[in-house]
Amino acid sequence: MVPSADVVIIGAGIVGSSIAYQLTAAGRRSVVILERESSQGKGSTGKSMGGVRAQFSTHVNIQMSLYSIPFFRDFERNMGHPSGYRAQGYLFVATADRHLEYLRANYGRQVAAGLKTASLVTRDEIVAMVPQLRSDDIIGGSFCSTDGFVDPYSVMTGFTLRAVDQGAQLIRDAQVTGLSVDQKGIASVETTLGSIATRTVVNAAGAWSAEIAKMAGIDLPVEPLRRMLVPTEPFDKVAHSAPMVVDMSTGFHFRPEGLGLLLAWNDPEEKPGFKTHFDRGFIEKILTRAVDRVPVFEELEVNPSRAWAGLYEMTPDHHPVLGEAPGVGGFYFANGFSGHGVMHSPATGKILADLILKGTSELIDPRLLDYARFAEGRLIEETAVL
Repeated sequence: MVPSADVVIIGAGIVGSSIAYQLTAAGRRSVVILERESSQGKGSTGKSMGGVRAQFSTHVNIQMSLYSIPFFRDFERNMGHPSGYRAQGYLFVATADRHLEYLRANYGRQVAAGLKTASLVTRDEIVAMVPQLRSDDIIGGSFCSTDGFVDPYSVMTGFTLRAVDQGAQLIRDAQVTGLSVDQKGIASVETTLGSIATRTVVNAAGAWSAEIAKMAGIDLPVEPLRRMLVPTEPFDKVAHSAPMVVDMSTGFHFRPEGLGLLLAWNDPEEKPGFKTHFDRGFIEKILTRAVDRVPVFEELEVNPSRAWAGLYEMTPDHHPVLGEAPGVGGFYFANGFSGHGVMHSPATGKILADLILKGTSELIDPRLLDYARFAEGRLIEETAVL
């Protein structure tokens, strides 16, 4: 364990590694990333569906996507490591007037923010893209060609390798046990491997971030919520070039994965908590919704032992908490992404590095996502949460 560092990042997943990369790229060399596990990516990063999209309902999320998606596109050229980015698009399928009006309103915000690759689509256009969909109740939708998928583990690895090349140090098997705070703010980080003196700490602990915040005396409104994903066995009756399809009537969505498909659905009965086991009863629930929208999915084969569960880190308004904690100098949040941590990791790294080094960021208005918004009633609800 090093005795001191300029910046200590708690959490070496895709968000923490992105912040380390951006800090070291900006010239800050004394950066330590703490990982409590023996290897990276065992938290939300390694359990993610890997989707990336700009089709959001709030300006700040769209802005973060407009920075992040080109970053993924150019990742291998600039970082020397693949991101696995595939621009196969997200297709939102509307079956009710209120859904279509919602997509139209979002499309207007997306265009106003500078997104040029989204469009509203008709039922005939939807059927042409994915002919296997049951379309009798479809009335339209939206599609963005630059939305798609990445490999979260590969992106995390690429960020980490570059950060280490630029001077950062990754320390594994280092669980944080406490934070020391004095009259100036953060003074040190206590871990199972020893203490590190530092004046700047970034909380990038994902679903466990509220526990870290409590060590600094702060109540962070972030709760873990289980999300389960079901991969299928090889299946060739839907093209592997198909987009991510989102059935707005149920929330069921799927995308190609390997030789099969990856199925997802947000069970409204799920309650917050640290539940990371896969519930086999979920398979019947999701397949019922899958077959209803895609009748050929009656032929899908699923091996329950290949399915998995991960944790979203949810905030009350489904936006992250980014920036310095009030009353604790040098303690920064990068938490509460509500399922969008992977897709917004490039933007998050840039924003946090800017805030630490310059006190502001030109990428977004940092005040929109600060901690104080909860007490001040400035919540900005993101409704496009999958």
